Amino acid sequence: MSTTAISNSNLPVHIEVKNLVRAFDGRRVLDNISLKVHKGETMVILGGSGCGKSTLLRHLIGSLKPDAGEIWLLGKEITRMQDQEFAEIRKKFGMLFQGGALLNSMSVGENVALPLEEHTNLSPEIIDIMVKMKTGMVGLTGFEHLMPSQISGGMKKRVALARAIAMDPEIIFFDEPTAGLDPVMTAVVDLLINNLCKKLGITAVVVTHDMASVNRIADHIAMIHKGKLVFEGSVPQIHASTDPLVRQFINGEADGPISFQQSGDDYLKSLFAST
Repeated sequence: MSTTAISNSNLPVHIEVKNLVRAFDGRRVLDNISLKVHKGETMVILGGSGCGKSTLLRHLIGSLKPDAGEIWLLGKEITRMQDQEFAEIRKKFGMLFQGGALLNSMSVGENVALPLEEHTNLSPEIIDIMVKMKTGMVGLTGFEHLMPSQISGGMKKRVALARAIAMDPEIIFFDEPTAGLDPVMTAVVDLLINNLCKKLGITAVVVTHDMASVNRIADHIAMIHKGKLVFEGSVPQIHASTDPLVRQFINGEADGPISFQQSGDDYLKSLFAST
């Protein structure tokens, strides 16, 4: 690992990964990963396709279990939790999926209301007020009655963000939040994520390969390559890195230690890494 940044140790640790290992078909997709995310910090998990970053995210949200290691969320170790116990932790974090994952049969307002209806005993009137508050926070006041098919891709991402903050979570996980957006809308969504997380004091973990987004939103960066943590630090530190692998990635260079040439077996293994 080339560089280590000093996080704000005065703040509580909201997420801690300790020596995480996960293998598929004998290949380590996560190889002894350890990192910390402090309260209110935005951690970007960076890396190319098939590097293991999405697999790490799926462990953090509890959809995959590691072969070894620990994951601590809000002071609780989750890898050995029973479903009922984890369900209580689940209420304290939100998730914004890559495609937004809106339910097309429901309106914008109904999509945002869904976690409130599933996990609270609030009255319909209070839920309606909260939905309007959350859609207003993402700049979509008055759009609650529209269907997902009636709004743009950028608006869908904002609806998904409103749904992710519906339960006032302490943590939000973002999976490629700007994928498929044009550069202007990418900047808009980045700014919205950054402003909301800072104003609401939300701890964020963002999986991406987009360096423009990294520069705008990251407090701390963890770069993964072939399942290993190869860099951990701040935005200025990653740009100052002399590691050839890091330099190639952040500059988008074709030549370097990250090779695009793979055998058939390597290609199949890379598919496992992205699952």
